[in-house]
Amino acid sequence: MLVLASQSAARRAMLSAAGVPHEALPAHVDEEGITAGLIAEQASPERIADALAEVKALKISRQHPGALVLGADSVVVTADGSLVNKPETRPRAEAQLRQLAGTTHRLISAAVICEAGKPVWRQGGAARLKMRTLSDAFITRYLDAEGDAVLGCVGCYRIEGLGAQLFSRIDGDQFVIRGLPLLAVLDYLRVRGMLPS
Repeated sequence: MLVLASQSAARRAMLSAAGVPHEALPAHVDEEGITAGLIAEQASPERIADALAEVKALKISRQHPGALVLGADSVVVTADGSLVNKPETRPRAEAQLRQLAGTTHRLISAAVICEAGKPVWRQGGAARLKMRTLSDAFITRYLDAEGDAVLGCVGCYRIEGLGAQLFSRIDGDQFVIRGLPLLAVLDYLRVRGMLPS
């Protein structure tokens, strides 16, 4: 059995659409605290995404030692190298979209699979996204339409929906942008005999 250590609707939808039977359980970890500690250690964005994915997978794996547990996380890195968090509030979402508008940023997604409380597999991926210049009126309409759904999304967008309208160019894997290096996960599940090969 595969357990997704997340309640992310996008990650659950990707796994379901790809025909992967799974159960989703929230990990409830202190993402902000972990991220702040890693930033203080000058960890790379790739290391931060990987560490967050691992912490989530480990927590659920210890509770379900007989399952393969998939943890995943994404970070957005702005043009000046700073990290963008999930906005959580409407004013922070507006500010975040203004910050990213007209610039190119990187989105890094990592996945870690744990079994019996130990990591057994990990993979990461990255994409570059150029956000077009956005008017204040567009930002208001966009956030009105998306509602609370984007407040928990790093970068304040869901590329599979209206978030596509934010960009003028995207280089990278759509699955990575949605929060999971899905093709690599599927390969590993085939190796483990959980999917037909």
